[in-house]
Amino acid sequence: MNDLSLTNPFRSLIAALEKRDEYTACHDQRTKLIALDIGEQCSLEAEELTILEIAASVHDIGKIGIPDRILLKPGRLDAEEWEVMKTHPEHGFLILNTVESPYAESVANVVRNHHEAFDGSGYPDGKHSEEIPVLSRIIALADCYDAMATSRPYRPGKPHSFIMKVLHEDNEYKYDPYLRKKLVTCLENSPLRAQQSEI
Repeated sequence: MNDLSLTNPFRSLIAALEKRDEYTACHDQRTKLIALDIGEQCSLEAEELTILEIAASVHDIGKIGIPDRILLKPGRLDAEEWEVMKTHPEHGFLILNTVESPYAESVANVVRNHHEAFDGSGYPDGKHSEEIPVLSRIIALADCYDAMATSRPYRPGKPHSFIMKVLHEDNEYKYDPYLRKKLVTCLENSPLRAQQSEI
């Protein structure tokens, strides 16, 4: 990607997230790499790839607005805590719209929609299928894959075969089926492909 993709305002936000929650910042960077691979498989134009790169890099920036007791909790969230966590796309949208960049509005919109689901079951607005920006749909897949592949204090990372089952069977209607196929291709030889041992 060219140097326009991560201009100083966005780098500053990434640095702030690193200070707040290093795991999330690293997760965002891995998500970015997977999302870019999918975007290139889809033959996105250069400007779309730039917006995708920025948005994936900061897709969790709204977690800065989540209280530490929830964001940094070492175990699973309860129902009330999860409702608070689900506000992070909206926080991200508001934060990113303050950035002085020609990409700010587009990036903010992509981030707001990255937890929407193809079947309408997502948040914050319950959008479905083509109502969801394609860049958001790409990030949703990359985000989910890396989140399951990496270990957390309360559970180990999942193997690739398990994650693929979740994405293709358990959540068959949650993700764009065309993009799921692109993800499979991207991960064939990717260093970000999850380990293979069975649970």
